[in-house]
Amino acid sequence: MKHLENLNERQREAVLHTDGPLLIVAGAGAGKTKTITHRIAHLISKGVPARSILAVTFTNKAAGGMRERVQSLLPREKGGLPLIATFHSLGVRILREFHERAGIPRGFSIWDRDDSVRAIKKTLQKLGTEEWKPSAILSVISREKGNGTDFKEYSQHNHSRFERAVADIWKEYEESLVKEGALDFDDLLLRTQQLLSGSEEVRSLLQMRWPYITIDEYQDTNRSQYEIARLLAGERRNICVVADGDQNIYSWRGASVAHMLSFEKQFPGTKIVLLEENYRSTRTILAAANMIIEKNTQRIPKNLFTQRETGGPIGVYLARTEGDEAWFVAENVRLLMEKGTPASEIAVLYRENFQSRVLEEAFLAAGIPYRVLGTRFFERKEVKDVLSYLRAALNPRSTSDLARIVSSPPRGIGAVTLAKMLAGNDDVLPPSARAKARAFRAALAAIEHAVKTLPASETVYFAFESSGMEKHFKESQRGGGEREDGSERIDNVRELVNLSTKYDFEAPPAGIERLLEEAALMTDQDSLDKNEGGAMLMTVHASKGLEFDVVFVTGLEQGLFPESRDDNSDPEEERRLFYVALTRARKQIFLSSAGERSKWGKRESTIPSEFLSDIDPRLISHMDYRDFASVRGATERIIE
Repeated sequence: MKHLENLNERQREAVLHTDGPLLIVAGAGAGKTKTITHRIAHLISKGVPARSILAVTFTNKAAGGMRERVQSLLPREKGGLPLIATFHSLGVRILREFHERAGIPRGFSIWDRDDSVRAIKKTLQKLGTEEWKPSAILSVISREKGNGTDFKEYSQHNHSRFERAVADIWKEYEESLVKEGALDFDDLLLRTQQLLSGSEEVRSLLQMRWPYITIDEYQDTNRSQYEIARLLAGERRNICVVADGDQNIYSWRGASVAHMLSFEKQFPGTKIVLLEENYRSTRTILAAANMIIEKNTQRIPKNLFTQRETGGPIGVYLARTEGDEAWFVAENVRLLMEKGTPASEIAVLYRENFQSRVLEEAFLAAGIPYRVLGTRFFERKEVKDVLSYLRAALNPRSTSDLARIVSSPPRGIGAVTLAKMLAGNDDVLPPSARAKARAFRAALAAIEHAVKTLPASETVYFAFESSGMEKHFKESQRGGGEREDGSERIDNVRELVNLSTKYDFEAPPAGIERLLEEAALMTDQDSLDKNEGGAMLMTVHASKGLEFDVVFVTGLEQGLFPESRDDNSDPEEERRLFYVALTRARKQIFLSSAGERSKWGKRESTIPSEFLSDIDPRLISHMDYRDFASVRGATERIIE
């Protein structure tokens, strides 16, 4: 059988265990996705209907990859695929289906972080509490929702001045969500959890629908995700979770490794399978990674090994300054490219986003192509504008969308006119303003009709055309100075139309709902396309789940990596983060630090990270910053 081929002993053991709880402890690069997909294929080969299987992961990219691999393993005559989704998209699906039970409109909008920050800012202005940072308030609300706490519960247990302020702001924020018929990211989980725990009928129906459940990256679940998984598993307990506590790096957003460590207690009779054979990295890289992680105590012990080659040593460069460090990275990326390594197979990682600036400057000066992970297609203004038209058509209560699109393209409708329109007072407007308001409402009504009757791709283009955006961009091309900008914006919307064709098979308005869901839940990694070329610059957090031939880990200094903030630093999590950084590399690793770094406008001396001294010196090749020829020679020896 195809799905049982090319599996090692431990992978096969996991695939063949189909009934009862299963914990797969999968080390980095140990073939966990292969094991999950082959296990799903095995379930289907045993007669389990594909529709009875639910697989949940954390990114759209991972879900899409898993879906393709399952499909490749199934005979064509089987037909149908399991539901493979992210936690958030699963929440959207459940809440739309049972929206009446959840007490929300079926066409609810999904607020992204920008929407939420904007709403918090308005609340701060309204309450006269602008001393607080919107991002800090939103972080607390997000963390509490992730822990399964809603506003009412939180407001009963706040004591400090800041907590009381959060409670007041949260109350207004929730009222804004309700008024606009919207949910934020965290609501997609919290409201799903509340629905499952509060409705036995819904819970039983979904337990019968999906008697076989697989959860990937289980170590990254927050309380709400943990509860959703537990409630869906029910009494059957046919739940398989795949986890690696050594890659738990998201405690700051509520992820708890305790969910993995207590899995046996939550599900008695659990079978545990360890996947320790790594298929990604060289022996040298794995030896260093094992040395780093074995110092942690909150973990299920495992030791990665590989049948691959030993590989070259780890290059370590102790730079004088961050500028010198950036030069070192850029010059070595150039050398690697000269020696045949594709730029897209090179990643430069850092602990904090601010570190990217000096690296970008060095890459620009050296003329080296690069990309910074984080520029998302759906965040481009013209794309967000078209999506806002579609959201407003589905959800007329979304005043934030109406406020956005009323001036895209410019219509001569100002803030005062818009306020009267939203209040339903069009009749008090002057004749000219009333005519503009009438034209705007007519355009929106036409788009609403298209959403409910046309395929998704035709609807997107219709919204672009009937809104006046297309005409505006074409006229801007003829204006001279904005010619390229107008053309590029049209191309971006054309790409949105192309993308939406994959939802044309859905009956309206489901196709547009799916498109809006994808846009709202898109992550940085989902927009990554290695075919675009260029070395990748990103935080270590953003790199999780990715792999490259060569990885540079920069800023290895005490206080930066590992970070040592007094309020929330966790030495074990910092060590796990460095472990994740090391295990992104297939062939080579370069580690660097700066003896001086500018912070808050002042130059500060630093000392190398403790992580560097934790690696056996025999695995390291030191590179002398005082001699370019020696650095180049050392790099050539490493990559050979």
